[in-house]
Amino acid sequence: MSIVEMKVPVIGESITEVTLSQWLKGDGEYVELDEPICEFESDKATLEFPAEASGKLIYVAAEGDDLEIGALVAKIDTSAAKNGDGGSSGSEKKEEAAPAQEKPASAPADSKPSYAEGHPSPAAAKILKENEVAASDVKGSGKDGRITKDDAQKAVENKKSAPAAQPAAKPSAPVSAATAAAFSRDSHSKKMSRMRRTIAKRLVSAKNSTAMLTTFNEVDLTEVMALRKKYQDQFVEKYGIKLGFMSLFAKACAKALMEMPDVNAMIDGDDIVYHDYVDISIAISTPNGLVVPPVHNVESLNFAQIELKIKELADKARSGNLTLEEMSGGTFTITNGGVFGSLVSTPILNEPQSAILGMHTIQERPVAVNGKVEIRPMMYLALSYDHRVIDGSTSVTFLVKVKKLLEDPVTLLMDL
Repeated sequence: MSIVEMKVPVIGESITEVTLSQWLKGDGEYVELDEPICEFESDKATLEFPAEASGKLIYVAAEGDDLEIGALVAKIDTSAAKNGDGGSSGSEKKEEAAPAQEKPASAPADSKPSYAEGHPSPAAAKILKENEVAASDVKGSGKDGRITKDDAQKAVENKKSAPAAQPAAKPSAPVSAATAAAFSRDSHSKKMSRMRRTIAKRLVSAKNSTAMLTTFNEVDLTEVMALRKKYQDQFVEKYGIKLGFMSLFAKACAKALMEMPDVNAMIDGDDIVYHDYVDISIAISTPNGLVVPPVHNVESLNFAQIELKIKELADKARSGNLTLEEMSGGTFTITNGGVFGSLVSTPILNEPQSAILGMHTIQERPVAVNGKVEIRPMMYLALSYDHRVIDGSTSVTFLVKVKKLLEDPVTLLMDL
């Protein structure tokens, strides 16, 4: 018997531990060289772990285990022969040979399905698991019948639309509320995911190790909404993507940050590091938690480039395909709680950055304009900042600059 030990590889300079989030191949199943056998969840991303040899897979670690770099994950018995049952050899293989001959002669010798058939890719597996869709109910359109991300998304869409087309039969007698589990005292616990644990540590660290303060203002988005309405069709026709609020806010922040480098700086020991560029981290909500991948050099990008990059990062984040490089960096963060209906909040700093802008829901409110009361689309803005780096006057001035750029977006377009 020849055994190959599969150990947690070095993933990144700052990563010392990972969590085995899920097995992609079964215990005792035959695996091919370079075939993904499991997924690791690190502090920043989910990574698949390929087999280092062909043979029978033997589990050592279990799903949910926290493993240090170099820890033993599994073993592969390379002496096991490949067969339809996933790894028998010797006399068992000979015993199976006779029944195999009883199959119709018309069946081709190489008709054995590929290991990839009916097996979801890591991204597809995550989507199916989160939406409780069985892989056996999905037909794969990928190579050798593999279930792709698109296949999984279509299956989830079909599942969501199915109840509307075929509503469940109502009970003949109404169910009393008293008979339901309205007074249940049950509880259950679930281990926090590695990403959730990392988020928790970072948020507590930001609260405890920075002199965080928040300043507020409100912005009238009348002109921004008029701009989007007037040029949206032309924008989509030329660039293939809608002009959203995020690119306008990101560009306004980038312009203000270039003029006020303190807000774009960060502390490194006893030094303050200033940046001659603006990398804006965009907060993206995913099923596993909040991630903040940065859009690099926002000061040099146009609105379409910003929108396309944000869409690319959001798609990768929600399918679990963000790389460590795409998660690294950032000099400033924007988070939009308004998409969930938040009216006002105090966002927590994304260390080691010194400031974060919180956007909120747009609400029509009566405001005084030139001595008259008008109904305007208003949004509250919140800027949380590290008072060790940024003075109160600096934070207020920055927020006022962003407000003015958004209330008169022509000055933003003309770089005035």
